[in-house]
Amino acid sequence: MQSPTNQLIVPAGYRPLMDARHTERAIQKIRDVFQTSLAYELNLVRVTAPLFVRSYTGINDDLNGVERPVRFPVGGLDNQEAEIVQSLAKWKRLTLADLGFQPGEGIYADMNAIRPDDAMDNTHSLYVDQWDWELTITPEDRTREFLVDTVRTVYDVIRRTERFICHEYDQLTPELPPAITIAHALDLARRYPELTPREREYKACREYGAVFIIGIGAPLDAGPPHDGRAPDYDDWTTETVPGYRGINGDILVYNRVLDAPLELSSMGIRVDPAALEHQLALTGTQDRRDLYFHRRLLAGELPASIGGGIGQSRLCMFYLRKAHIGEIQAGLWPDEMVARCREAGIPLL
Repeated sequence: MQSPTNQLIVPAGYRPLMDARHTERAIQKIRDVFQTSLAYELNLVRVTAPLFVRSYTGINDDLNGVERPVRFPVGGLDNQEAEIVQSLAKWKRLTLADLGFQPGEGIYADMNAIRPDDAMDNTHSLYVDQWDWELTITPEDRTREFLVDTVRTVYDVIRRTERFICHEYDQLTPELPPAITIAHALDLARRYPELTPREREYKACREYGAVFIIGIGAPLDAGPPHDGRAPDYDDWTTETVPGYRGINGDILVYNRVLDAPLELSSMGIRVDPAALEHQLALTGTQDRRDLYFHRRLLAGELPASIGGGIGQSRLCMFYLRKAHIGEIQAGLWPDEMVARCREAGIPLL
């Protein structure tokens, strides 16, 4: 597999607004307030998440369908393979079913993952920490309107937490707009046909401050999708109005420190059996039908749900106006990147 491209943005004249010791305290405050607010607003119960799952069950998240999970043999299981999670998108839905959660009830978990094929730059690392959440809904809730209402609730929690941490530290000033703008990837592609998806995100974030882009994974006017999505968790093919597909998307905000868009959350209404069959066929992955997760979904054993992941380190990075995610989490970075950050006054942990 081709190595990812590692790129670094070095903001001119950057200086951290707080030292490492105060940063660690602020991170704890942000995490406590955010998860409490999210659980309250969406009626979520905290559950313990796995760090690894059995390989070849379909439970692990395939992300864009090409990223390699970290696999290892387990001696106590006759050397059967396990793999470190990349996210909990499908595990959460199994948990909703197995624990008997009803519509309007849900779960959240602290998810820790390793994604060895991710690029390493200002906002990406090998280590991923998220609040992974999932809410049981009714089949009738599988609509664009329900998706947008949920996005606005999540965004209110994001904005409320920003106001809290800015109240705690005088050197921080709120930047998020009062409301998040809803845009479909197809509209952005038609508005900026000459731009790449990343450039469209930049335009939208600069204009609106915060935007939710619907339809991640769906082809756009017979062209490629805005971004990739695996075929077996988010529903990116259901048509909501003529020509517009997808009941999923990404929450992005404008990162002033980096002058760039920053994705904080990927979320969506999950596939039902019909959407799963359709998306497996579109991606040529019908062989997944025989995996444990997919068999249970196709048999009607899993509830309708909506869910997503919200990056913990990214959220803290945004709130604390950091230039690099390595100022929030300890990690591995290329030697050249470490040297450039040191020269630019960016203190990596």
